[in-house]
Amino acid sequence: MPALSTPPARRSPLARWAVWAALALSALWALAAPDFDRLLRLARERYGPTAEETVQGWRRLLAEQRNRSVEEQLAAVNTFFNRRVLYELDPVVWGQADHWATPLEFMGRGAGDCEDFAIAKYITLLELGVPDERLRLIYVRARTAGAKTEAHMVLGYYDEPTAEPLILDNLITSIRPAANRPDLTPVFSFNRQGLWVAGQTQSAADPTTRLSRWRDVLDRMKQEGL
Repeated sequence: MPALSTPPARRSPLARWAVWAALALSALWALAAPDFDRLLRLARERYGPTAEETVQGWRRLLAEQRNRSVEEQLAAVNTFFNRRVLYELDPVVWGQADHWATPLEFMGRGAGDCEDFAIAKYITLLELGVPDERLRLIYVRARTAGAKTEAHMVLGYYDEPTAEPLILDNLITSIRPAANRPDLTPVFSFNRQGLWVAGQTQSAADPTTRLSRWRDVLDRMKQEGL
């Protein structure tokens, strides 16, 4: 992801996450049961036996967590990807500046960046039956050393649409309420239903461009059996 500009003056933790202007979108992708025969074949043909085993592990995860509580599902999905897949930047994994991977590509390569972790967790939780309106991919500024900020993406789980989200991250692996992540400043969020822009937050990132990548990754998922 490209670097972002210096963040605006700090607001209260809850206010940073609560103010959103919603933009309605048409349905982008109809959820269907995974075609595991196709997914496993593609994993084996494109990436080899290790990738096939990772997809088999994902299949077992879905079966084991199907009727568990949401809290258990969040924890299991977060742990699965954070442990199974390495964090690596797109130029190393894909040879390009910014590539949004499908879950199959992500598990197949065994490495990916923040968007790939967030997308894989989002799709997995949808497959487990978590309602789409409770999940958002959140594009944030992440404060690192000193005053420097970097573009980052996490997955948010909202118990209610206006509630403070729980944050599923690949860098800090424990699931924490947004108020306990002062290092993150939300910029915009999205799911299959819409795009939400954080109030009074300026960013060098263009939500329209990001949305085109989102449509592209959803289209590729269909072709792969998701």
